[in-house]
Amino acid sequence: MRAPDGTCWIGPAHPFDLAEAYLNYRADLSLAAVPQDATIHISADSRYRLWINGEFLARGPERSWPSSMAVDSHPIARHLQPGVNRIAVQVYSPGYSHFSYLHRAATGLIAWISGDDRTLLATTPDWHCNRDASWHPVTQRVSIYGTGVELRDMAADAPWQTAAPAGAQARIVQPPEGHIWASLRPRATALPVEDTQPLDTPWQTRLGPTPAPCDDPHEDLRNALATFPETPLPRALAAGQTAIWIFDLGHSQSCIGTVRLTARQGSRLTVSYAEKLRDGALLLPDPTTYCRMRPTDRFMLREGPQQAECFTPRGARYLVFRLDATGPTDLPDFAVRLPRSPVTERPLPDLGDPGLNAIAQACRRTTLACLQDGFVDSIWRESSLWLGDAVAQSFALRALTDDPRPHLFALDMAAEGAATDGVLPSVLPGDVPAYVVTDYNFSWVELLWATQGHPGIPDATPHLRRHWATLCRLLSRFEADRGRDGLIRSQPGRRLFLDWSAQGRAEPNLTYNLRHLHALDLAVRMAATLREPSPWAATAATLRQTLRQTHRTADGWLESPAARPPANWPPRFCR
Repeated sequence: MRAPDGTCWIGPAHPFDLAEAYLNYRADLSLAAVPQDATIHISADSRYRLWINGEFLARGPERSWPSSMAVDSHPIARHLQPGVNRIAVQVYSPGYSHFSYLHRAATGLIAWISGDDRTLLATTPDWHCNRDASWHPVTQRVSIYGTGVELRDMAADAPWQTAAPAGAQARIVQPPEGHIWASLRPRATALPVEDTQPLDTPWQTRLGPTPAPCDDPHEDLRNALATFPETPLPRALAAGQTAIWIFDLGHSQSCIGTVRLTARQGSRLTVSYAEKLRDGALLLPDPTTYCRMRPTDRFMLREGPQQAECFTPRGARYLVFRLDATGPTDLPDFAVRLPRSPVTERPLPDLGDPGLNAIAQACRRTTLACLQDGFVDSIWRESSLWLGDAVAQSFALRALTDDPRPHLFALDMAAEGAATDGVLPSVLPGDVPAYVVTDYNFSWVELLWATQGHPGIPDATPHLRRHWATLCRLLSRFEADRGRDGLIRSQPGRRLFLDWSAQGRAEPNLTYNLRHLHALDLAVRMAATLREPSPWAATAATLRQTLRQTHRTADGWLESPAARPPANWPPRFCR
């Protein structure tokens, strides 16, 4: 994908204005008349929100490797007007890599507006860029997997989306293709759509005296939930009162809490996201546990009317709001934004049993909730695209739609991130070597094979051909792991996952070698499809025979002959 001549990646005036930076970009587009067809093409490192003439339009882009940045294309003709049009983009840069983003010591925005076969506007140094002072630059992370908690001072907020461009001019970071972001590509998955729903009936409300302030909004909320009684709320809050509203969204989904209220200076609003109940009570995670979850954002409110809304979509079934009032305050109006990735669904069949139909619908909701910019493993804790999960998710999605884009996206993203030795990453994209799961490489082979027979892929041959070299390099790398007995072992410094169950992982491992064998068998069949020479048939035959000799006993299959289980311990056997 090529940007028009003169278009640049632009950034803030200071090149190191990166950590937890919310950057506001502005430009004016003057039109004598609105074009019949107008499109904005836009990408950012790492996330953007877009407004035109003060109206919120979209968020993005799709997750990307820096080697090929996804460009979203939004039709905008109906949002334009004759005369001056205010284009406003807010870009968030965390300043560090995480499980769906690679940081390259830079942040930037690239965009151009086309209409009537010409370029109407493009990102150049004529744009203005200022750091949004309302967002706090030092925050904890929501979890070990993602970005930061959002702390915002609404007194420093301003209606910049509708104001004339002012302040510092943008800086050229690089041309459209350069040393940081090597190339541009069209978005591979569906553009997200976003519904907004009012929240009128809370599942639960609580009330109590405002406690002494705590620097950690998540712990502060946990403590309040543990001490405040459940009770109906008055029509308005008095100074020194704290109210909590909990809304049940019905099922877990991607969401963004938003609040409209008229507040008193110094009041505090907390927004949090929860997944489940324990013994009938809302369970907010303990951030000292493994995932270090603290999905709680805080707003310091200014005097007067305002709308408080988080930047980043979270995931939850239960949306929690807390208001600490410093003066008489009417109760707020609550709403939730619900971003989703649209697909054309086919109806689920009637299974003839209410219980089975309910299970099928739960599976449908889960599959669609975890369909964001590609497959994600969960919406509450991670929202990471794991290569190993994509196989099961692709099969589930095929029960609902013929749309092949999420399947192909996972396939392509894994191949693009291959290490120099051919091993594929497990988190797409992600610079997390400690989480490279070697057995997920065999999942990628299964994904590649599954392009054949996919209802949305009439001809899999181009996809097999495009990834043929990746397949060959990947399987060749595993030959280095083969011992004298003909069996492969896990790679030092990388993970051997296999499964969430507590199965034996002593090596040489049966499951690991069987997954390797299955990948070899699939590669032989794909080679036949492409009429390519296959070096794997003999290797697969030898491995099959070796496993029968080393792992099969009179009692069944051993997970590992090196760690023979005690008598009467069948879970380690595969019969």
